[in-house]
Amino acid sequence: MAKKSAIEKNKRRRKLVKRFEAKRARLKAIQRDPNVSREERFRATLKLAELPRNSSKTRIRNRCELTGRPRGYYRKLGLSRVALREMASEGLIPGMVKSSW
Repeated sequence: MAKKSAIEKNKRRRKLVKRFEAKRARLKAIQRDPNVSREERFRATLKLAELPRNSSKTRIRNRCELTGRPRGYYRKLGLSRVALREMASEGLIPGMVKSSW
């Protein structure tokens, strides 16, 4: 089990990303648009830098929904490899069979 503080920090980051998503997208569009003047693009860059760092989507860490484990994460299921194997062995994931040879 991961530290509770790390899991909670990640949840706070997710909330911030959601809150600033539209504003960040708008500023990035201005920043990339070649038809906008240099001054306007520079102002957009400065405004973007004023936003909280944790409002950037790249700051979010994918973590297992059950254990909070940050590594060995399967995006499709939202689980770590360890939790996935346990659930598959217990038959909790439909269609997944433990392989043996």
